[in-house]
Amino acid sequence: MFRRSHTIASPLAEEAPQTSSRRGFLRSAAVVGAASAVSVGLPHNASAAQPASVAGLTLPPAGPDITRFDLHVPQSALEDLRRRLAAARLPERETVDDVSQGVPLGRLRGLVEHWRTSYDWRALESRLNEAGQYRTRIDGLGIHFLHVPSRHPDALPVILNHGWPGSFVEFLDTIGPLTDPTRYGGSAQDAFHVVIPSMPGHGFSDRPAQAGWDPARIASAWITLMQRLGYRRYIAQGGDWGGAVTTQMGKQRPAGLLGVHLNLPEFMLTNTALGDGTPEEKAAIAQQQVFAQQYSGYFQEQATRPQTLGYALADSPVGQAAWIFEKFIDWTDSAHRPEPLLGYDRMLDDISLYWLTNTGASSARLYWEFYRDNHDLTRLELPVGVSVFPGELVRTPRVWAQKAYENLVYFNDDIAAGGHFAAFEQPRLFVEELRAYARLVR
Repeated sequence: MFRRSHTIASPLAEEAPQTSSRRGFLRSAAVVGAASAVSVGLPHNASAAQPASVAGLTLPPAGPDITRFDLHVPQSALEDLRRRLAAARLPERETVDDVSQGVPLGRLRGLVEHWRTSYDWRALESRLNEAGQYRTRIDGLGIHFLHVPSRHPDALPVILNHGWPGSFVEFLDTIGPLTDPTRYGGSAQDAFHVVIPSMPGHGFSDRPAQAGWDPARIASAWITLMQRLGYRRYIAQGGDWGGAVTTQMGKQRPAGLLGVHLNLPEFMLTNTALGDGTPEEKAAIAQQQVFAQQYSGYFQEQATRPQTLGYALADSPVGQAAWIFEKFIDWTDSAHRPEPLLGYDRMLDDISLYWLTNTGASSARLYWEFYRDNHDLTRLELPVGVSVFPGELVRTPRVWAQKAYENLVYFNDDIAAGGHFAAFEQPRLFVEELRAYARLVR
């Protein structure tokens, strides 16, 4: 983005303050056995939410308790995917030798053929189930999240917020170093309890059936989630839409939120004028102009007509793949070659998640929600950290961050590598940045 059953009993009513201890919850989570698998069923609370469903895949209803969710996509859904990939009709090749017209035909064919013949969805499925997935209902929606507690007792909780066309998959390679730093050459003092939710309309969270789920409302839901998990002190992190949600968490500033770390601040998604006097500001404005001229077609469509776009994305896995693959080509720090950087399988983990949950339209609606209104600069008073990765489409100038955040305790724009999908592209560097910020606010 730019401009599933055993339950872990919760002592809470859906919106009531939590009284049980966080460590008590963690102990309970550690001993829970296998839980609900994805199954076919009727939508739960259809007036407020639309559980993901395609080719027999339907999410189990979520209640106010935190319920263990073990994923098993029906084999029929995977067979339907392969059938559609084999029957796909493609256009002729592009008339240029670069990516200026979009995803080159030959490169898309390579990705799709790997998806059809070699990609193993079950490997991702096993990894997710092993990590620990859960669902709970907040503000009328079933919310999916990964929750991986650290074995270090003084670990700091962090909620990691993804954007579009990313997902919780982006953060998978950061979980080990964040939760168990001593296994990766780090210090126990840098440990985190990790929470990674799926945005409404994304992944295994429900799809809103009514308008109104903008970043501020999502932020409020995430605050409830952290309270429900028993966390009394925590930080939030995000980029892209995750940066907007994290910023709104900072604006709402609930008790216990120590600070926020951003790799793309919310103001970079708006037309807020913050200045143009320094070389860094002039460079950022030039990058914004390039984005508007060369890369913003998807943006206009998703911000104005997400429903129309959704019909194509819901019907064609090749269309869904191209729609996301283009962003990996354009937005990674890879000279437009994400294949060696990310590999087919990791990109297809993310693409398959969008396809199997039929969330092309519902994820795009977040653009429509946000850009219905004009947005003033969101100023934050709590401790803020900003990490600017070198391959970001528009690099945040320090002076802009200083204007927005009166307590900017950490700013780094000298990072060796990484682009828009920082945690996905460079998990080690992302972890280092988050640790460096967290040391200042723990």
